[in-house]
Amino acid sequence: MKSKVVVTGDITQVDLSAGEISGLIDVQERLMNINNISFVYLTKADIVRHKLVQDIVDAYEL
Repeated sequence: MKSKVVVTGDITQVDLSAGEISGLIDVQERLMNINNISFVYLTKADIVRHKLVQDIVDAYEL
């Protein structure tokens, strides 16, 4: 089979109560060492829409 699954999310944007585990973080930890599964991490360098978006990201990373 030549199937692909794409899951998107941002592990820096979790609004769960204290002690609750993010499903996105959980799946990343459980699957990261399985062959043929890969994760792609984007950084602020990948923002290409508008400089304003880059400025907002920079403001939150201070």
